Amino acid sequence: MTSVKTLRAALVGTGAVANAHARSVAAYPRAELVAVADLSPEKAQEFAERYGIAAAYGDLDEMLAAEHPDVVLICTPPGPHRSQSLAAFAAGAHVIVEKPPAPSLDELDDMRAGAEAAGRQLAVVFQQRTGTAAAHVRSLLQSGALGRPLVAVCQTLWFRDADYFAVPWRGKWQTEGGGTTLGHGIHQIDLLAHLLGDWSSVQGRLWRLDRETETEDVSTATIVFEQGVVAQLITSAVSPREASSIRIDTQKATITVDHVYGHGHENWRVTPAPGFESEAEGWGFPDVEERSDHEPLLRDVFDALLDGGPLPATADAPARSLEIVAGIYASAAGDGAVITPEILAAHPTHRAGFASPVTDLRR
Repeated sequence: MTSVKTLRAALVGTGAVANAHARSVAAYPRAELVAVADLSPEKAQEFAERYGIAAAYGDLDEMLAAEHPDVVLICTPPGPHRSQSLAAFAAGAHVIVEKPPAPSLDELDDMRAGAEAAGRQLAVVFQQRTGTAAAHVRSLLQSGALGRPLVAVCQTLWFRDADYFAVPWRGKWQTEGGGTTLGHGIHQIDLLAHLLGDWSSVQGRLWRLDRETETEDVSTATIVFEQGVVAQLITSAVSPREASSIRIDTQKATITVDHVYGHGHENWRVTPAPGFESEAEGWGFPDVEERSDHEPLLRDVFDALLDGGPLPATADAPARSLEIVAGIYASAAGDGAVITPEILAAHPTHRAGFASPVTDLRR
């Protein structure tokens, strides 16, 4: 049974995604957003007034010392995630951090170690794992109902114009950590890995086709998963008709999800292979639908924190998708070399950062 305790939540960073966090806390009956911090005290105060939050701060450490929150929601760019998480753990708080969880694997390792040392939880927000459709498809795959998965295609085809990259910290290795692979593609990569499990090898290339950036505006990659699935990836920031899609072909069916920034039952389809039409009657989606969103993710994490149990599958494995992204960058730095988890674990450069050569094809 869930504890009678009410979680005292605090939020740092008041950019666009912070609104989704504030709404999600408000929708959860056993949590209260008691404070917000931002480098701009004016923005913090404006955010606090918008959501009826009692206290606003211009400094995270000041907020932690004054408020003693149970959980800190980190909604800042990835650069300060490590220091902010460690400060929250030291103050006795759990951490829920927006993706990407860190700009490097080394920094994420520090965050995970800080959580363990403090006896706290580190949850990463990859909200596309959520929703009843994703849970249902994952169950079908894990149960073997669809046979063995064989081949997959994962596409993140988004559009970010020149003004988007004109923001000073964007498009630079030092301040953003990576390009469209890290900033955009990681959502679909994470959902793919949520469905298919651990990876065994990655090969990738980085391309600059049109935007004025240090980092890539397009990447391509091949991932092999431990269970023997071969997946082809393309991630783009230069695609006017935006689409986010995954296709998984199994022995008995093809699974597809086609959306942009979130999905419901209407975005998913399971098509039986010839001869398996009769089995498809048992593959139907649940009658009650919940779309992918921040709200179910925070709800399930809050439930786990109140119960003292492990994090839900929608918020665990904080390193898996970041490792795949790191593998793509490391492979590009090695001219398309095959990167395995063992190679990545001891990689001389790409645990500390993702800066890699980008093939420039602009005209």
